[in-house]
Amino acid sequence: MTEAIERELSSATEEKLNAAKQQLAGYDSALVAFSGGVDSGVVAAIAYDVLGEDAVACTARSETLPEAELETAQSVADEIGIPHDIVSFSELESDAFVSNDDERCYHCRSMRLSEMSKRANELDVDVVCEGTNVSDFDAGHRPGLAAVQELDAISPLADNDLNKSEVRDIAEHYELSVADKPSMACLSSRIPTGIEVTEERLSRVEKAEQFLRSWGFKQFRVRDHDGLARIEVNQAELDVALSQDFASAAEHHLRELGFDHVTLDLAGYQTGSVSPDN
Repeated sequence: MTEAIERELSSATEEKLNAAKQQLAGYDSALVAFSGGVDSGVVAAIAYDVLGEDAVACTARSETLPEAELETAQSVADEIGIPHDIVSFSELESDAFVSNDDERCYHCRSMRLSEMSKRANELDVDVVCEGTNVSDFDAGHRPGLAAVQELDAISPLADNDLNKSEVRDIAEHYELSVADKPSMACLSSRIPTGIEVTEERLSRVEKAEQFLRSWGFKQFRVRDHDGLARIEVNQAELDVALSQDFASAAEHHLRELGFDHVTLDLAGYQTGSVSPDN
C-alpha cells in the first residue's frame, strides 16, 4: 500500500482511526465486504494496515453490480495491496428482492452478507467487516442496516463514530483514488419501489449510466420508471444536460436501450429519490 500523504488528520479523526485499528487488531483475520467505494475502501485499508495478508477484501458479483464498479474494486484492492476475492450470486433468485418492496435493501444486504459469511467460513477467517459509517444512520430509509446487525458483521467506521467526511479524510490519508468518489448504490436503487427488479431493467440502467459517464458527468442516476428514463445529474452539471447536443444524444441512445420516454429531472441528483421516503 502507498504511504500516507503528508497532510495530517485532525486529532479527533486520528483518535477514531486508531480506535478502529485497535478494534480490528483484536482479530486474527478479517474479511471486508468490499464494493470498492470510499467506505469499504477505508475499512480494507485499515484491515490491511493492521492484519496484513490475514485481511481479505471480498466483492459480491451479481446483476446489480455495474461491471465498471467491479473493475474499480479490483483497482482499489491493488492500490491497498490487500488480497481480493470475488463471490458470485444472484439477487434475482429471491422473490422478496424482485418484488421490490420497501425492504428491498434489507433483502439485498442480507444475501450479500450471507455470501460473505460463507466465504469467511471457507477461508477460516474470524470476522466479516463492512463499511457503514455514522452518517448512514441519518440518511433516511436504510433497511439494509438491520441486516448488518442480524448477520453479526462488524462496522469499524460506525463503531468508532467516524462520519462520511472523516472517512474521506482517512481515504486521502491512505492515498486511495476513491477518496472523492461519489456514492454509488447498487443498480436496483434506480427502480422505484413497487416495480419489479428484472435483469432487463438492470441492464438498460447500467448501459444508460455508462452513456452519461461517457459525457463526463460525475454525479448522476438514471431512474427506470417502468419504461420512462428519468435522468438526474448534479446541479452543477445541469447546463450540460440541458444542452441540445446532450438532449438529442440521450433521447436517441436511451430509446435504443428500450426506454419509451426520456426525461431530465430539473431538481438534479437526489440520493434515494425513488425510496419510500421520497
